[in-house]
Amino acid sequence: HHHEVKITVDRIHKESPTPTTGASLYTLGEVKAGYDLWRETPGREDDKLVPNDNKEIHLHEHEKFYSALRTLNPGAK
Repeated sequence: HHHEVKITVDRIHKESPTPTTGASLYTLGEVKAGYDLWRETPGREDDKLVPNDNKEIHLHEHEKFYSALRTLNPGAK
């Protein structure tokens, strides 16, 4: 069954049904082209890349997500 949870995307509070999909989170978070969405994980574990697809994702209340440039190229002009 679906229910709404409060999440944060790029420090903006949102509400999303859970389960949802990665594609829906990209839309909800208004993630710009060329950016990836990441799911913050507690502690020392690496944050998890959220694929922009239709796979089901189960969200937890007050989870945090952020977008980051897909390719970091410090030497680019």
